[in-house]
Amino acid sequence: MISSTPIFDAIVIGAGPGGATAGMVCAQAGLRVLILEKSSFPRFRIGESLLPRNGSLIEELGLGDAMKSVPCVSKLGIEFSMGHEMEGTCFPFDLGLLPGAPTYNVERAGFDAMLIEQAKARGAEVRERTSVKSIQTLADNDVAVETDDGVIRGRYLLDASGQATVVARHLRIRKTYADAIFQKVAYFEHFENVKRRPGTEEGYPLIVMCEEGWFWAIPINQKQTSIGFVANSGLARQIGISADRMLEWSIKRCPAIADRMNNATGPSTNQVIADFSYACRPYAGPGYFLIGDAAAFLDPIFSTGVCLSMLAAREAARAVVGILKGKSSHASARKRYIRFVDGGTRVYFKLIRQYYQHSFRELFLNGRGPMQVHRAVLSILAGHVFPKPPFALRWRLRLFDFFVWFNQYRAIVPPRQHFSLLADGGQT
Repeated sequence: MISSTPIFDAIVIGAGPGGATAGMVCAQAGLRVLILEKSSFPRFRIGESLLPRNGSLIEELGLGDAMKSVPCVSKLGIEFSMGHEMEGTCFPFDLGLLPGAPTYNVERAGFDAMLIEQAKARGAEVRERTSVKSIQTLADNDVAVETDDGVIRGRYLLDASGQATVVARHLRIRKTYADAIFQKVAYFEHFENVKRRPGTEEGYPLIVMCEEGWFWAIPINQKQTSIGFVANSGLARQIGISADRMLEWSIKRCPAIADRMNNATGPSTNQVIADFSYACRPYAGPGYFLIGDAAAFLDPIFSTGVCLSMLAAREAARAVVGILKGKSSHASARKRYIRFVDGGTRVYFKLIRQYYQHSFRELFLNGRGPMQVHRAVLSILAGHVFPKPPFALRWRLRLFDFFVWFNQYRAIVPPRQHFSLLADGGQT
């Protein structure tokens, strides 16, 4: 039975960072917005490292004051290392070719709760513990979704449902990447008393690389650090370790992480999530826009998830506002949005492919290069990719691609030793 509730201008599925951002932008523009969320707040999400572009977006959305209530750690750079290196290579973000705003590592429960409260404050209606069971209608100016409370109608559907990909599953457009490098599993938990860098480098996330995958160590508040291991999908079966013990196993075999965890306290088991990259094209169509992980999921190595989601959410909301206020046609709004999402995700998909090449790791960890190439790569990692990277970054990124290829055949930087968790002594 169709709900008697008046038609909404926009129905948003999911109240995470993408959904909350879309809701607040639409509501601020005067649209009637409904955000549907299957869980309730506050809710647990593994801790997050935000990009500098996310820091400036927070200010652009007028959330600077609200951020003061969120448990977080200032993030001024990032540290990378190989698994056997006790001291990594640090990259302060102010060394990037383009300026970046200060940013944060955040506790997601508090961050997400802040965003949804801001969406409510700006006029969005939020219904928690309300699941979308199915999509009944999906067309321009006419969408209907079946929920626990009945059928709800609106003009446009903004899908920010994360890896549930509600619209993509309805349309059967979700395609998982077949390449093995995009098929990972993440093992993670929060710990206390993890060793951190001194002074202003305290908030630097640490990324540790090995042949079987990579680790993260992200300080998310004054006490807790998010620790995770992203591994090849078949590793647990190969070594015969249960999935909930993989983090403990891997930490013991990685000197760089074990050193940071020497006095750490936390659970002996870990949480697990499949980390398979996918894309749901087209990212926009009759009646819908896909946002964040509902559009595409990338290996989280460069911490792009929240930034991509919030930037895309703002763009999708602007598209709907433009259509409903007669400033843009359906077709042109969809075309611009698809180009926007493609422009950012394409760059990161390529970098992720390169990241698993040892030549890329050698060049990147070297931290120097001609014509400021390393500074351009750092700016890309800071989030300067929308709607596409500036020309000053694009040509340097192409030059970096050439260096990655050439370095495989003739060393142009000091070689780095491979590191394996499976090899005797941890090294090969």
